[in-house]
Amino acid sequence: MNIHEYQAKGLLKKYGVAVPRGGVAYTPQEAETVARELGGPVWVVKSQIHAGGRGAGRFKGNPEGKGGVRVVKSIEDVGKNAAEMLNHVLVTKQTGPDGREVKRLYVEEGADIKRELYLGMLIDRATGRVTIMASTEGGMEIEEVAHNTPEKIVKVSIDPATGIQGYHTRKVAFALGLEGKQVGAAAKFIMAAYQAFVDLD
Repeated sequence: MNIHEYQAKGLLKKYGVAVPRGGVAYTPQEAETVARELGGPVWVVKSQIHAGGRGAGRFKGNPEGKGGVRVVKSIEDVGKNAAEMLNHVLVTKQTGPDGREVKRLYVEEGADIKRELYLGMLIDRATGRVTIMASTEGGMEIEEVAHNTPEKIVKVSIDPATGIQGYHTRKVAFALGLEGKQVGAAAKFIMAAYQAFVDLD
């Protein structure tokens, strides 16, 4: 499935996965409108292209070298950053040197982030099972984590005959250092994400 971040979040939301509020914008004016509707005081303006590494990417011809994901603190800056991103070519590790033109943005409500975690799911080709991958090294390129510090990634294989169980989610939650109510919240999140993965991917 090759979809944009905002489309993926829309699908996950239908399965009960908690996602930040946001909206799509095709012009700087639309970006400002979305930001006003969300309320502030912080927004994240995100380039929507079919490639990862957008935050660390760089726009061709941008002397300031800002990436494709930006945290902004005023409506005016939402519009300014949107103008710098829309209809410009973003180059990331996944796009190659030609990059990809940004034709739409996703403006999302900001959040007070204490730590970032990584959670992903894939089909293990060797076993044919869904494998949950999780890491305390969220916010980084997971490929780099896998290469440099593979011990920081926990993998949990799911038997297709039984599907995901509570002990799977607890193993992931404990590996991420979650405690108390966080374990239950993580279990709900992982179960919903797993169901979306199985149904849609």
